Amino acid sequence: MARFDGISSDLSLPPSQGLSCHLWDGDVLCLPGSIVSAPGPVLVPTRLQTELVLRCHQETDCDLCVRVAIHLAVHGHWEEPKDEDKLGIAADPELEEPRNAFLQAQVVLSFQAYPTARCVLLEVQVRAALVRPGQSVGSVVFDCFEAALGAEVRLWSYTQPRYQKELNLTQQLPALPWLSVSADGDDVHLVLDVSEEQHFGLSLYWNHVQGPTKPWWHSNLTGPQNITLNHTDLFPCLCIQVWPLEPDSVRTSLCPFREDPRAQGNLWRAARLRLLPPRGWQLNAPCSLLAEATLCWQAPGGGPCQSLVPPLSRTNVTVNKTLELPLLNAHPNLCVQQVSSWEKLQLQECLWADSLGALKDDMLLVETRGPQDNRSLCALEPSGCTPLLSRASTRAAHLGEQLLQDLQSGQCLQLWEDDLRALWACPMDKYVHQRWALVWLACLLLASVLFLLFLFKKDHVKAAAKGRAALLLYSAEDSGFERLVGALASALCQLPLRVVVDLWSRRELSAQGPLAWFHAQRHQTLQDGGVVVLLFSPGAVALCHEWLQDGAAASAPQGPHDAFAASLSCVLPDFLQGRAPGRYVGAYFDGLLHSEAVPALFRSVPVFSLPSQLPDFLGTLQRPGSPRPGRLRERAKQVSRVLQPSLDLLLQAPGAPGAPGYPGDCTRDGT
Repeated sequence: MARFDGISSDLSLPPSQGLSCHLWDGDVLCLPGSIVSAPGPVLVPTRLQTELVLRCHQETDCDLCVRVAIHLAVHGHWEEPKDEDKLGIAADPELEEPRNAFLQAQVVLSFQAYPTARCVLLEVQVRAALVRPGQSVGSVVFDCFEAALGAEVRLWSYTQPRYQKELNLTQQLPALPWLSVSADGDDVHLVLDVSEEQHFGLSLYWNHVQGPTKPWWHSNLTGPQNITLNHTDLFPCLCIQVWPLEPDSVRTSLCPFREDPRAQGNLWRAARLRLLPPRGWQLNAPCSLLAEATLCWQAPGGGPCQSLVPPLSRTNVTVNKTLELPLLNAHPNLCVQQVSSWEKLQLQECLWADSLGALKDDMLLVETRGPQDNRSLCALEPSGCTPLLSRASTRAAHLGEQLLQDLQSGQCLQLWEDDLRALWACPMDKYVHQRWALVWLACLLLASVLFLLFLFKKDHVKAAAKGRAALLLYSAEDSGFERLVGALASALCQLPLRVVVDLWSRRELSAQGPLAWFHAQRHQTLQDGGVVVLLFSPGAVALCHEWLQDGAAASAPQGPHDAFAASLSCVLPDFLQGRAPGRYVGAYFDGLLHSEAVPALFRSVPVFSLPSQLPDFLGTLQRPGSPRPGRLRERAKQVSRVLQPSLDLLLQAPGAPGAPGYPGDCTRDGT
């Protein structure tokens, strides 16, 4: 192997007759240009190879280098000899000269490692008579490009002029052992283990694939450092660069958050869709994204945004690049939804909401055009595209003739069209106004019914006032558990007890809301000397767990009638402040829950297992002095007979509470 100004040739032919090379002085510009055709054989690069080596100026003064080998081959063919040559007629000596000449090529080798880039020009030649088309003629080695530990280097090579596409190669260099990244909960630590006298620069920057890098933070530091980043600062393209504060020092770059799920989530939360008048839009984000976009129609009142294909077919989107919306007119209900490459909806924005106002109650009509001026119309609804003149039981089908007349009379706005289809937005306000009278009449009837029910409930409460009040609280898990609670409440009503349970007050509860309803019932029950009964179940235990773990308000009620979830904001302070004894009683059902599963916080009051401990439970509910023990046991048997069938039915149901997988105790040190 021979050396030529930083270049060596690995010859597959004898050195005296084969490949030779020369390095032009200085760096050159990387301007690939377009690919051109070659009239005859040319030398082209076919493969790139790299090797990490140390270039040492002294025994302990070494730099890391990337050695690059470029393999070359002959591309193209010589012209075939003419007929007189084949017949032995003497040929022109000038026609033989190309075969005896040298094939020459100027090979450009580009090296890129942030923040530097270099391009060098290699002049290579080989005697044409010694090679054949398609034959590998050997390789040249550039020794070498200076690089930094931890950097990502990109190499490509091509000829001037270009006879084929450039060769590409990307390589990640090993990281420095004294620069590490570690996570601690929500924080990320950048640890730089260097000597106390070492002065170095540290820079955090966003590395954009589709554009220049963008600095974020820079500082000159000394000695070992432990720098903390919050998890909200992480992005996939956030990179770290470190270098000694010395002249011409090599910089080390590291991008450790490319695969971090938190960084990916932060990136989508920072992404925004932006409208660019008159018909353009952009996806703006700090880093590059793999995403697809569709145009969709968002009806008021929630529900999914329904894709419109066309006019904006699902297409790949480039960050910060302007795209066109091929619309004739804009509409507030038209939105762009951004979908990641994993088919997960990440971002949706109605771009015209700020300029055109809130969503409108318009019907979107899809017109399909066929041959001979035939056309069909359907209305886009959550169930699909409903033909206007169909018998379907949908809003569009019911108003099909009126919508068709609106379209023909020019009352609908055309949003888009091509030769085959068109989109129209038809206002529905007038059809809504026609129904206001019926709505008001229905409201009046409903108010009258509620008033009568209120009077009936008031009389019912007065009639039952002779017994002690018992407010039953439970978590509404399923219909089977509600039947069990209803059976218990009905059986207790046969005793001298005034039972209050949300199961019997659904309309009142819906009108007031779970929290207001519970607060009023608890106040009335305790004011009358009654007792609040907490019925523990797996669902109730889970809600307790949320409260006590978070140390704050529990999650929202599980449904519009779930008074238990709403009651925790009033019940827990009574237990935490010692006001519960004498005012609360706990209970759970045999087979549905273990005694140790009841949170320790609630064991400051009596907790009974039903129906096995019914006598003691009923004795606690009765007012002091009534009734005698024998009478109490007889009443317990009556309640047990009513309760047991519903309990057996619930225990036999698949996936019943109490089965394996029960969540367990929800308390945290009893506080």
